[in-house]
Amino acid sequence: MPRLSISEVTTYSWSFQRDVRTYARHGVPAMGIWRQKLADYGEEKGAELLAESGMDVSNVYFAGGFTGHDGRSFQEAVEDAEQAIEVTSLLQADCLTLYTGARAGHTKSHASRLIQMAIEQLLPVAEVNDVVLVVEPMDARAGVDWSFLTDLESSLALIDEFSSRHLRLALDTYHWGRSRKIYSLMRDIVSRLAIVFLGDSKSSPDEEQNRCLLGDGNIPLGRLISSLLEHGYDGCFDVRLTGEELETLSYPEILEHSCRAYEALLAAVKVD
Repeated sequence: MPRLSISEVTTYSWSFQRDVRTYARHGVPAMGIWRQKLADYGEEKGAELLAESGMDVSNVYFAGGFTGHDGRSFQEAVEDAEQAIEVTSLLQADCLTLYTGARAGHTKSHASRLIQMAIEQLLPVAEVNDVVLVVEPMDARAGVDWSFLTDLESSLALIDEFSSRHLRLALDTYHWGRSRKIYSLMRDIVSRLAIVFLGDSKSSPDEEQNRCLLGDGNIPLGRLISSLLEHGYDGCFDVRLTGEELETLSYPEILEHSCRAYEALLAAVKVD
């Protein structure tokens, strides 16, 4: 049975402690951890709070920026990712999300080589800590500052280069829910998939990533979830909602609606 998870990005301005306590009160079994919130609270203390609350961690968000787009050197980004792997292990999280960083003026081949070099350094650390790293492809319009992995095929090919159970795929429905190609690739996607980020929107992806309540947009979430489950996906669906559409709503309203919408989506596809 796939589990519901809520990303801390959804409750952007709440503290880590408030996120954990409130998600637990709503009966949410897992959450996506935002590293900055956890660091502000304290990593060891945060791990204890999660254990006390009986809260699983679906993913840790995020590490990366290996192209230098954010001003850090390649090695600084790798060292930060190594620290993130250790945190992910501490929390016994399902996976750690990696973003390549924007191309930042590099040629496509050099940018690709940088992510290959980063993974070559990080995989041994992930294996020792038994942590799954996930790469997340993004729509080119929305991922301009985040990733140069902007199609599903190249992301799958990157994973296959390393042939490691510690390197998997993350899929965000906001970016790929309207793609027709996703259904022809579904078998390959699910066989490499570690986490699904669940988002909806009323317009095509853009740089602002303006999302809306699940079911209020025009992404065919029911069809997509049904296809994922039919092909054997049994991991978490991590609700990641942010954007102008949601600013008039309170976080409790968003959480309550997300829980109801998730239950309705699963009921509609008759998951056992």
